[in-house]
Amino acid sequence: MITIIAALAALFAAAFLAATIIPFQSEVVFLAMQTANLTTVVMLVAVASVGNTLGAFVNYAIGARIEHYRDRRWFPARPAQLERAQRWFARYGVWSLLLSWAPLLGWFTLVAGIMRTPLWQFAVLVAIAKTARYSLLAWLTLRAVDMVA
Repeated sequence: MITIIAALAALFAAAFLAATIIPFQSEVVFLAMQTANLTTVVMLVAVASVGNTLGAFVNYAIGARIEHYRDRRWFPARPAQLERAQRWFARYGVWSLLLSWAPLLGWFTLVAGIMRTPLWQFAVLVAIAKTARYSLLAWLTLRAVDMVA
């Protein structure tokens, strides 16, 4: 029982970190746990989705406060980059958050904070995207295992 709890905590942490600006991949942890058959696929999807969604809130919070620091030397983005991201998000809107599951598009969650997207919209769209990601990953893994067996 403790092994399962520790494993789920590790999955949660991996998914959480993967959603932040810290470069990390949670798919390896998810796949390892799914193939080890420690718990149900539904539990794995739920834990990973919640962790990844909550991690996206970190990006949102950073984005909501980042404008205050844009004139500092150490600021990681040039003003032109920041403005381009804001224009892009303004053009495609909150629906672009449905792509926030993609590793290279996770910065959408940061821009959503900059653009002051209503938190309820952010939460719903990001949760849908993150849950769909892990559900698809679980389904593909099940299919691959069935093909091998």
